[in-house]
Amino acid sequence: MAEHSEEASSKPESLMEKIAEKLHGDDSSSSSDSDNEKSEPSASSVKAKIYRLFGREEPVHKVLGGGKPADVFLWRNKKISAGVLGGATAVWVLFELLDYHLLTLVGHCLVLSLAILFLWSNASTFINKIPPHIPEVSIPEDVAINVALSLRYEINRAFAVLRDIASGRDLKKFLAVIAGLWVLSILGSCCNFLTLFYILFVTLHTVPVLYEKYEDKVDSFAEKAMAEIKKQYVVFDAKVLSKIPRGPLKDKKQ
Repeated sequence: MAEHSEEASSKPESLMEKIAEKLHGDDSSSSSDSDNEKSEPSASSVKAKIYRLFGREEPVHKVLGGGKPADVFLWRNKKISAGVLGGATAVWVLFELLDYHLLTLVGHCLVLSLAILFLWSNASTFINKIPPHIPEVSIPEDVAINVALSLRYEINRAFAVLRDIASGRDLKKFLAVIAGLWVLSILGSCCNFLTLFYILFVTLHTVPVLYEKYEDKVDSFAEKAMAEIKKQYVVFDAKVLSKIPRGPLKDKKQ
């Protein structure tokens, strides 16, 4: 009888132990899940706080417009990118170093092309060859209208930006534009338009791909530089800009 009573008392005790262990396991799993949920927002918030140059939120490929032009600038196809850069270098060497003029080059190319096609068309009757097929080239009307509308939109937007800057509404934008034009004038005095265009073209083919490769290091350095620039701007604003009288539009707006 004693053995039966001990077995009966041990069964409820073992059942209670199993229930307690199961509850303890559920609590630990729920706590681990809550810890994971807490860690996920913290990781996302840390990721969101990463500084990107110029406030960029998209990849470099999308910033450059995507498609084939971005592929060329980022050297996705090295043969095409090298060919474009080589062609631009050849044009720069031809016009800048060899002093070849644009009208002379166009005239010589047209004379050579027309002479070859004329001789080929006339000689094909004597040698029993098929004459060259010269395609008809014409600019579609819708393409010309779209280009004209896009050009008109960009020119009007540039005029609106210049008017906004000249009206004295934004002193920071005014100083930035003045500094940019001053740097542009210095570059223009050092080199001509073709050389400046070639430098810009080479820059577009080198800087984006290098930035994409060393993105984290550049963004970290840019963050420190922007913090220092903002600190110096606050000092400059307190000592100089705050003492400059505001324009009438600025006072009216306030």
